[in-house]
Amino acid sequence: MITSQNINFSFHILTVDQTPSKCIVVHCLPDGISKLLKMKETQMNMPQDMRNILNIKAMCKDVIFSEIVVDTYIRVERKAIHNIINMNISEQSKNYYHEDLSMIVVKMNLNTTDDFVPIVAPSVLHLDKVADIQIPVEPFKIGSQTKIGIVTYDSDQHFKLKVRNKNFTSKVIRIEVPGCDIKNLNNPLKIKFKLNYTETTSDYNLSCQFYDENGNGSWITDGCLTNNTSDVVECSCDHMTPFAVLLVSTEPFIQAITKRHWEILSYISYVGCGLSAFFSASTVLSFIFSSNARAEVSNSIHVSLSGALFLLNLSFMLIEWAATLTVKEVCVFIAVTLHYSLLCSFTWMAIEALHLYLLLIRVFNIYIRHYMVKLSLIGWGVPAVIVGGLLSANNIYGIKEMALSDTNTTNQICWIRDPHVLYGVNIFYFSIIFLFNLGILVTVSRQIFKLRHVGNRHGKMPVWKDAGTVLGLMCLQGTTWGLIFFSSGYINYPILYLFCILNSMQGFYIFVWMCASTRKNRAQTPHSKSKSTLDTSK
Repeated sequence: MITSQNINFSFHILTVDQTPSKCIVVHCLPDGISKLLKMKETQMNMPQDMRNILNIKAMCKDVIFSEIVVDTYIRVERKAIHNIINMNISEQSKNYYHEDLSMIVVKMNLNTTDDFVPIVAPSVLHLDKVADIQIPVEPFKIGSQTKIGIVTYDSDQHFKLKVRNKNFTSKVIRIEVPGCDIKNLNNPLKIKFKLNYTETTSDYNLSCQFYDENGNGSWITDGCLTNNTSDVVECSCDHMTPFAVLLVSTEPFIQAITKRHWEILSYISYVGCGLSAFFSASTVLSFIFSSNARAEVSNSIHVSLSGALFLLNLSFMLIEWAATLTVKEVCVFIAVTLHYSLLCSFTWMAIEALHLYLLLIRVFNIYIRHYMVKLSLIGWGVPAVIVGGLLSANNIYGIKEMALSDTNTTNQICWIRDPHVLYGVNIFYFSIIFLFNLGILVTVSRQIFKLRHVGNRHGKMPVWKDAGTVLGLMCLQGTTWGLIFFSSGYINYPILYLFCILNSMQGFYIFVWMCASTRKNRAQTPHSKSKSTLDTSK
């Protein structure tokens, strides 16, 4: 028996006449509990030690449910279950009931002509009907083991420790055949789960999954098929392990990346965004303190884009930090700022393209009263209306969990929580701007190379200058953001790395463009400048 006092408990090994033969006092600390579990793994006295192991979990939950101990506990618990199955029983089946789990041991009837033996999963305290199981007879006829154990967990938190992006809709059922690794079944194991609840949304799917004890403790679908009708889900699997029905998110366009790639991409993004924020701020400050720069409308547009990018880069670098704070309003503020600055950046990219079209394609006879004021209302006002409308709805912004494919864990960031808003607003908004900017870029590039063809007749216009101009225009108009279309729906790591490198440094590219333009303007004389100007009437 086990008793508890503060963080200590006494562990007694009982003899057959129920007199204690040994007493061990262990603190509820990871090292002590791990050593105690490993001792029980080598010395088990069934069925008493099954109760002792469950009591260890009940009394030191915080320790058992830590990642450094939970795998040891699951392994020891599984061995205890195997030992119970291997105990001699005279009847065809025998039930064992504990507070945390129920278990049935069944002798398989190998004389049956059927391919399956039906077994009802044992009930637990909070659920009478758990699952109906069809056990294939095939592996028992060719093996030496004739008994099978089926466990229904009422307390299954140790299986859920590493799950962050899935919800359990059924009880966890463990199916064990000691000494046999049953897999690749010709006749699959069939389990008809009774669901705890059946309310689902279009964002989630029911999925039959099993606990991978030989991997990293994740829940995966390998070898299992799902067929759900009403409040019953039928799982067909080609192996025997712990099973459950999980509610899995079906967010569009997204797949989890590995933890290592997440860390590398995060490092690249933080470095790039830090540099971009610095050079964006430098662009804004140089514009403020330079009267010559303020004289050009193009520079005002460049600086507005730099201001949006500065806000975007700064808020992006805070999204993981803000998610760790207990004050959730800070996380909402960062998410709103990030979304607003992102839409502002897209809008000012479109304004860059529009202004370029007016300068190089329309050229003559253009008069727009209060031109810069109107552009500012569009560049800063349209995103404000969109974000303000979304902010009026509840729970749009806040903590968003990003799944990692190889650890089955998540990273929390402050961002848009609703996937429909995330992709419906952002992708639709950017797609329109991207197509508009791309059309302008193609038109302007044709004009540039047409002028180059004329200039070549006079032996001037180096090709590298034209190429540099086109690349600069691509940066101003955010053409590289279009790489996102090549990574939607699947993970394309080269595209993701290019996307992070190119777009996180956009503020730096604009700073270089501004410096080059300023140097070029200083080198020109007033008589050499084009007489075709845009009358903006600020």
